[in-house]
Amino acid sequence: MRKGIFTIGAAMVALSLGLTACGGESGETSAGTGASASPGASSAAPAAKGKVGVILPDSKSSVRWETADRKYLEEAFKAAGVEYDIQNAQGDKAAFQTIADQMITSGVTVLAIVNLDSGTGKAVLDKAKAQGIATIDYDRLTLGGNADYYVSFDNTAVGKLQGEGLVKCLTEQKAEKPVIARLNGSPTDNNATLFKQGYDGVLQPKFDAGEYVAGPDDSVPDWDNAQAGTIFEQQLTKEPKIAGVLAANDGLGNAAITVLKKNNLNGKVPVTGQDATVQGLQNILNGDQCMTVYKAVKQEADATAKLAIALANGEKPAATGTVKDTETNADVPAVLLTPVAIFKDNVKDVVADNFVTKEELCAGEFAAKCTEAGIS
Repeated sequence: MRKGIFTIGAAMVALSLGLTACGGESGETSAGTGASASPGASSAAPAAKGKVGVILPDSKSSVRWETADRKYLEEAFKAAGVEYDIQNAQGDKAAFQTIADQMITSGVTVLAIVNLDSGTGKAVLDKAKAQGIATIDYDRLTLGGNADYYVSFDNTAVGKLQGEGLVKCLTEQKAEKPVIARLNGSPTDNNATLFKQGYDGVLQPKFDAGEYVAGPDDSVPDWDNAQAGTIFEQQLTKEPKIAGVLAANDGLGNAAITVLKKNNLNGKVPVTGQDATVQGLQNILNGDQCMTVYKAVKQEADATAKLAIALANGEKPAATGTVKDTETNADVPAVLLTPVAIFKDNVKDVVADNFVTKEELCAGEFAAKCTEAGIS
């Protein structure tokens, strides 16, 4: 019998960490002690000794930070009875620094950050470490930051799945020497660099062999979807024969799809994505997007929460591996999770994993498309 992606993955995360389970929009803050017992529980979870602070990056580049990460982190911290403070910098570097200062002053003993760029992130991590605060890079590695731990997905593998996905869709179309455009993520995000390494590792041999043609290749500042639309429009004007788009996430992919629709090219030009957002999945069901990459955010949040809770209790948890900080050449203790490629035939797996609900994905015109895709 098939088991959900998260069900299997979460168990692996818990085992690999070797830990026991002990837990808005626009600048929204979440804080709490998580000490009250849930209905039906015999007693409240014992409170952790320390306090955890989490700084999320924004809600513009991807909806996941508010709809998924915040929710799962809160659930984990509440279940553990750990005091926590989760805030979102909304893409503002000054606000990011201010939030960090407030958290340090408030007495957090563990600080987890999703940096806006490595420079800002390093300044925050340095200040926290000077105060004896344990640090975690969440999702994005801060180059030169020397965080105590890093939790993310294998981001080079994410990019490889995107490259392989685009190749699969072009092969199914029997495309001959297709011109490939690339919409890369923010140049200040180390993850974007890793994604590109992954998909270029798939595409470059195709270019070298003359099977594909390398078309426009541009980065999108701050993962800004509006800028992505402008950039892709310029790409298409420069090279009207674009036959495939490697877009680094669903937001950038949707920006490209919007432009393709204006030119009656949607569904004819395969577009990739990442994050398995409702919009991205609906674009796949519509036939406008080739694939996305599903990163089970609950696994990532749970792994981070387990580390943070252990650190808040004065423990020194083990990581499952390391990643190389290319700026300092140091090995950062890391937990890296496995991404999954999603095409139309396995969109149902994302719903089965409770990452998105059938109600939000299959609303209105998508009801019939969901039925066709086996989503029940």
